[in-house]
Amino acid sequence: MTHTSHPVPPELRADVAVVGGTGFYSFLDDPTHVTVETPYGAPSADLAVGEVGGRRVAFLPRHGTGHEHPPHAIPYRANAWALRSLGVRQVIAPCAVGGLRDEVAPGDVVVPDQLVDRTFRRVGSFVERGAVHLPFADPYCARVGDAVAAADVTVGRGGTMVVIEGPRFSTRAESLHHAAQGWTLVNMTGAPEAQLAREMLMCYAAVALVTDMDAGAQSGEGVGQEEVFALFAANTERLKGILATAIAALPDPDGCTCASWADGLELTYEVPGL
Repeated sequence: MTHTSHPVPPELRADVAVVGGTGFYSFLDDPTHVTVETPYGAPSADLAVGEVGGRRVAFLPRHGTGHEHPPHAIPYRANAWALRSLGVRQVIAPCAVGGLRDEVAPGDVVVPDQLVDRTFRRVGSFVERGAVHLPFADPYCARVGDAVAAADVTVGRGGTMVVIEGPRFSTRAESLHHAAQGWTLVNMTGAPEAQLAREMLMCYAAVALVTDMDAGAQSGEGVGQEEVFALFAANTERLKGILATAIAALPDPDGCTCASWADGLELTYEVPGL
């Protein structure tokens, strides 16, 4: 086990990160495990560092290695800071989602392009003083999202993911309301993860695996934890293959607006390595 804080030895650095969701607790073959200390406490788990598709990759299980962290209590700021401290600049974030409209179905993999944040108990920013306002009209990195979508013909592209507080699932009325807005997917972990990645100047794209149809969807009868976990487990190897192909094809992050938004600004928080 290697313990480290910034700066990180070159052999432990990574360019790309995968943040694993429900049931997705490992990704790399023979990785080095790194314990990272952050100003925001410990991340969800030690980071695993290895190689995929010729790229140095860090893997972090969002909920911990044994699903210790429920969605509303995930150490989101520590996770984002820890990834950036290893040198990560591009993040692919698989997650389990419910479907809200008949255009998606259980088993579909979708790369959304919009996000609606309906969480309310989470610290959603590194900014604690001063005037630093994050541009977030397009919450996901289009270039990373395109690479994931191109990795497999079955991957869908586009749609809006609404993030609810959890840990409970939606009521039928809430689900009907979400669907009526035209939103496609519902999830519990996509915020503040996406905006924190942007504040850390990292490109970020969500990869949503539809595990069920939500309570208000036309075909939805309500959702339970068991079916969510089972469907995600059945698709984990498929998802890993999509990610491996996408990682090998990721574009150079230099010049991407996910990082350049801060050019010329005086950030009032630390970005490791900046």
